Amino acid sequence: MIPANENPVSSFRISKFIRQETLGGILLILATMVAVFWANSSFYDAYHYLTHEIRVGTNFGDFNFSLHHWVNDGLMALFFFTIGLEIKREVMGGELSSLKKAALPVMAALGGMVVPAAVFLVFNANTPYSLGWGIPMATDIAFALGIVALLGSRVNINLKIFLTALAIADDLGAILVIAVFYTDTINYYQLGIALVAIIILIFGNRMGVRSSLFYGLIGLVGVWLAFFFSGVHATIAGVLIAFTIPAKAKITEIDYIDTLCTLLNKFSDEKPNDSKLLTHEQAHLIGKIEALGNDAQTPLQRLEHILHPISAYLIIPVFALFNAGVHIEGNIMDMVLHPVSLGIIAGLVLGKFIGISVFSHLVIKLKLAVLPEGVCFRDIYGAALLAGIGFTMSIFIADLAFSDPQVIQVAKVGIFTASILSAILGVFVLLSGDQEHPQKNETHRPEQKTAGSFKDRLS
Repeated sequence: MIPANENPVSSFRISKFIRQETLGGILLILATMVAVFWANSSFYDAYHYLTHEIRVGTNFGDFNFSLHHWVNDGLMALFFFTIGLEIKREVMGGELSSLKKAALPVMAALGGMVVPAAVFLVFNANTPYSLGWGIPMATDIAFALGIVALLGSRVNINLKIFLTALAIADDLGAILVIAVFYTDTINYYQLGIALVAIIILIFGNRMGVRSSLFYGLIGLVGVWLAFFFSGVHATIAGVLIAFTIPAKAKITEIDYIDTLCTLLNKFSDEKPNDSKLLTHEQAHLIGKIEALGNDAQTPLQRLEHILHPISAYLIIPVFALFNAGVHIEGNIMDMVLHPVSLGIIAGLVLGKFIGISVFSHLVIKLKLAVLPEGVCFRDIYGAALLAGIGFTMSIFIADLAFSDPQVIQVAKVGIFTASILSAILGVFVLLSGDQEHPQKNETHRPEQKTAGSFKDRLS
């Protein structure tokens, strides 16, 4: 049951988001398994050749890179663009749109970033590996929700929403960390070009420009390329571009319904011809209906609707395929017991759990937020453990934090180990309760506040 004060449209939207992330998580797991087995099979040379030896681009301007590089700087920029759209949507009208809604997941995310970073530094402070403190800060939303999906009705939909909002806030924190702390040298001339392009995008938004081509071309040529050559990781460009995308519809819901009813009535009154083809007027009316639908949608939500499945079903699995293939050389236990690996494991498993649990208790104690309906602290503990599945973002930050391939390999072993432990412990805690959670109605729609039902208005 949906609480009376909750927006049913928001609940339906985030439920659809969760279902897409769930399938994406399953594909992510499969891609990871393929990468790990491939990299440790007799075909490792083929895997290495695919990821690091095949180069795409032009030698002009040193723009010739391996597929691995293009995946991490190109495809992942599109992934971060999608994250930026999700963050903006949630802040404007979703689970992060008010202090009351945002307090619990945002504070939990903050605890889930600060404490893991501190735990990592306990193992690696004053060592060459200290820069890896950002690795255990990340939560892999697709992987975590993929695990939650396997538990079915054992997990309250409100807990899934909490975990999703927490992970989105966590993503924003990770983006800021990458932008501020994982940038070596900065070309301020290129950043200046990017700033001018962003100002143009913002101005276009203010002037009512809704064309995806406008934002795509200026975003790619003016922002992404400038970031690519600036020294700041190019994926940050994706987030900044996303924040400039308009989030306002061209027409109101009432105007949309009134106009749509008029067009449908005209379509119904049009005398059909004797063939299977539409008449000229019917085709013209359908074109108007399609244009009307675009006017009723916000560009932000339209782009998110298109890109989120691409991100979940293609980009993240491809990223895992190109990055999860850790070729194990030497004693695996030596790698697990390496300070970098231990710091990551302790940070993701213990740090995430402690940080999210303590900060959640704190914000509830201070009465800044309340637990979601049907969710108890045992559920929060289970979600806190699942948030220790860092994976995609952790691997991404590991590649930025370290330059030594051996250390990156050790870090990835730690990430794999921590993610598996977090998943097992999280499932155990969530299954420790006996009662099934009643599921919130995921397909409920709000009643349309118009002069009559849609059917009545057509009659």
